[in-house]
Amino acid sequence: MDSVYTADHPAAAQILFDCVAGSRAYGTAQADSDEDIRGIFVLPAAAYLDLVPPPNQIADARNNVVYYSLRRTIDLLSAANPSLLELLYMPADCVRRSSPEMEQLLSQRTLFISRRCADAHVGYAFSQIRKARGQNKWINQPKSEQPPRKDDYCHVVTRERLAGGAAPCRPQSLAASGIDLARHHAARLEHARDVYRLYDYGDAARGVFRGDALAVESIAADDENMRFAGLLLFNEQGWKQALADHQNYWTWRRERNEARWRQQESGELDFDAKNLMHTIRLLLSGKSILERGEPLVRVTGEPLQLLRDIRTGRYRYEEILAIADDIVADCERLKTHSDLPEETDAAAANALLLRLTEAWEARCR
Repeated sequence: MDSVYTADHPAAAQILFDCVAGSRAYGTAQADSDEDIRGIFVLPAAAYLDLVPPPNQIADARNNVVYYSLRRTIDLLSAANPSLLELLYMPADCVRRSSPEMEQLLSQRTLFISRRCADAHVGYAFSQIRKARGQNKWINQPKSEQPPRKDDYCHVVTRERLAGGAAPCRPQSLAASGIDLARHHAARLEHARDVYRLYDYGDAARGVFRGDALAVESIAADDENMRFAGLLLFNEQGWKQALADHQNYWTWRRERNEARWRQQESGELDFDAKNLMHTIRLLLSGKSILERGEPLVRVTGEPLQLLRDIRTGRYRYEEILAIADDIVADCERLKTHSDLPEETDAAAANALLLRLTEAWEARCR
């Protein structure tokens, strides 16, 4: 059995199970689809007594390969997590390796089938389907290559405007004010957040911004009146949010699967077809839990054709919503006749975790 060493904890984790997951397991993969690997690893029980907590999961940079600890697996299964539940129902041709402990877990997998599982599938899918329109995607929110400038989040009320004249206290953009922050110093305005007094020091100034920080100065009493230039309003939170959005956008641009976005970039669709395909798949899986007592992983026949047609853009957004509504209505009808437990028996799940860990430790002695 392979060992996995992590920087998070000195103990070696051993892999109990791994498989090819995602679209290749569902039967919806295309030639350019990523290969997703999911698995489960186990650590000695004593590792959880260590002051350095063991990792809940191990993943590569793009999360194409993710391994969950056995403890985290049981925890998420008990919480009706759809992604973990499908690991217990993987098609045989997707399983890369297994173990006696995994076989024991599979023999007890119905413990984690509940109405809460169906609700989790349906609830997550339906929340995502409402967000699938293109305007909520980075594809329609492009960012320039240059990060946002702090100056663009600055407004000024000049000394002249404060003293009188038209609209005396209306802030201007920094560019319109004509003030060069590199020739000024700033001091806090008492009792006002994000507002600063500006003082013109000309060529002798060190500037208001120094690196990523706004430098707050102590202004000499003699300079207060002579050098006062006005008030600076710096929307620091707005700049930080814009900077985070910029970084997220360009991270997405670097790491995205280009083939996924061609339809939206070309204007063929105004929604993320792949996202909608998988939300409909989740709804079908939730329905399967109520009908057959297990999630739908490998999709075949008419349901598979439906998913492929959604992926290729043969349905309009409104039509997909109607399909989703019909599946949800089926689920509500099935729930009225379901004899599934409301949720997982927490004590039974905990006992299973202990048995599996003890069995693995005994086998490794």
